[in-house]
Amino acid sequence: MSTAEILAELPKLSREDRRRILERILEMEEEAGSVEAIRRTADVAFRILDAMEAEDAASQSR
Repeated sequence: MSTAEILAELPKLSREDRRRILERILEMEEEAGSVEAIRRTADVAFRILDAMEAEDAASQSR
């Protein structure tokens, strides 16, 4: 079903059904935001780990 088809059907739904759809969309957006925040945190942690490993390698080669 296309976005246009979904949007065309929304006015035909009951208020309760539209509210359920909205709640689900908001849940999905919150989950997506949480995943993105976790991904950013992991990226920072991996950069720190890479820097620590590079520092260890440099100190061992001396």
